[in-house]
Amino acid sequence: MNVPQKSPYKAADYKSDISPIWCPGCGDYHVLMSISKALVALGRAPEDIAVVSGIGCSSRIPAYTNCYGFHGVHGRSLALAAGLKVARPDITVLVMSGDGDGFSIGGNHFMHACRRNVDMTYVVMDNRVYGMTKGQPSPTTEPDWDSALSPGGTGLNPFHPLVIGLASGANFVAREFSGDIKGTTNTLIEAVKHPGFSFVQILSPCVTFRPDEREWKNTVHKPDVEETNDPARAARRIMTDDGFYTGILYRGDRKPYATHVSDTFGDTATLEQEFAI
Repeated sequence: MNVPQKSPYKAADYKSDISPIWCPGCGDYHVLMSISKALVALGRAPEDIAVVSGIGCSSRIPAYTNCYGFHGVHGRSLALAAGLKVARPDITVLVMSGDGDGFSIGGNHFMHACRRNVDMTYVVMDNRVYGMTKGQPSPTTEPDWDSALSPGGTGLNPFHPLVIGLASGANFVAREFSGDIKGTTNTLIEAVKHPGFSFVQILSPCVTFRPDEREWKNTVHKPDVEETNDPARAARRIMTDDGFYTGILYRGDRKPYATHVSDTFGDTATLEQEFAI
């Protein structure tokens, strides 16, 4: 019988000395905890992991980890992460984003990252609101959500991240709830281990601007069907989704984008000479 080896790392090894400054009760605290637990289980050294983010409450996570980190600009985290992974395929690359950052200005990057299938994991903390910039509706906000900034609601159909991810070619698609630390941790482990582009949407309540989302803990539920490697079956399931199914939806078998680092690359001075006029 194969006995799992104990990880040489603890959760504290992946945490920086910077204390998170999210609002008390924010779901992102639990997401950070799940990420730390997942990294422990994966057993990779902190220096072999890179955490890339864009802009927003969720995108603060690189500062709270003891891994390599890059805090990019709004919506561009996936482009940065893809370049890093292609250049350094030996590094585990995690991308942290939110519904505003990832699905609005970053929506085009999201679709093409799924299509390219670079081997990295994209974690989107979805609270259906712009929390950092005082509560505007986001791409995933319900059309009838009434607020001071959108009286009566936007009337717009919400962006459906899992449908878009599946249709665009993501090789692993899942949804979790931040309050389910065990479930989120296990799904993140599977997402990182799975080859290709893995997308995990995490429902993460914003208790400041969306206090109604506290009820998500009573709304999320497991589906009555198993995960699948058939995109057609996954599509049928997800199109009847109520937005609160949790777990792994799709685990594909597409080959990841091929990465190769040239053996002839020299030092920076040599590289500069190639661009000299």
